[in-house]
Amino acid sequence: MKELTGTLDRGDGTRLAWRRLAGRGTGVVFLGGFNSDMTGSKAEFLAGWCEARGTPFLRFDYSGHGASDGRFADGTISRWAEDAACVIEALAPGPQVLVGSSMGGWIALLLARRSPVRALVGIAPAPDFTEDLMWAEFTPDIRATIERDGLWQRPSDYGAPYPITRALIEDGRRHLLLRAPLAIDAPLRILQGQCDPDVPWRHALRIAEVVTGADVRVHLIKDGDHRLSRPADLALLGETLAPLLLQDGG
Repeated sequence: MKELTGTLDRGDGTRLAWRRLAGRGTGVVFLGGFNSDMTGSKAEFLAGWCEARGTPFLRFDYSGHGASDGRFADGTISRWAEDAACVIEALAPGPQVLVGSSMGGWIALLLARRSPVRALVGIAPAPDFTEDLMWAEFTPDIRATIERDGLWQRPSDYGAPYPITRALIEDGRRHLLLRAPLAIDAPLRILQGQCDPDVPWRHALRIAEVVTGADVRVHLIKDGDHRLSRPADLALLGETLAPLLLQDGG
């Protein structure tokens, strides 16, 4: 089964890069993390896993990420959630299983509030991270820099520093999900490392607490990091996904 590639205009001239596998039954959509792209190890694993099962699979890059147009510094949660909605509506219609990694977990939850999904899988999902895991942890000097200059270059353990903008922080406050009950009835599975330096494992429990649906399970990996990309982690991802697709006969 050949993976198709292409770009999609999000409506303003910005072209979003995507890759898609055809298949049968409910599809899987991968939503990547903040400042990541669709060629990472989890996305590649899912492509192979779905191909072997004949399951449709869609992945893409948000604007300002990977092979898509735009500047990363211009991105916000609103913009990236709209990117996701645009690509999914055009290329994967109907309820899908959304697999969201880190920021992608936040975007998956936002999408699930807007339209039906078959199920959700969060890999170290990070709703509200701009407020609770960034702004709340920033020093007064960092906050002052963001408010004065409009951005701060944050050092990264995964590569070059990247900009945290005032627009990102302010827009994030429009989409906070963990302050009130979250009406999502679709099955939700969360995979969370307890050695994650970026998203504390108790964050996963907060998500489970606010989601109103009954079918919510949290799997804590005691020695797991943020990426959860080791062979055992990826195998667990496949084991978690499979039952969510069984009703399609897959």
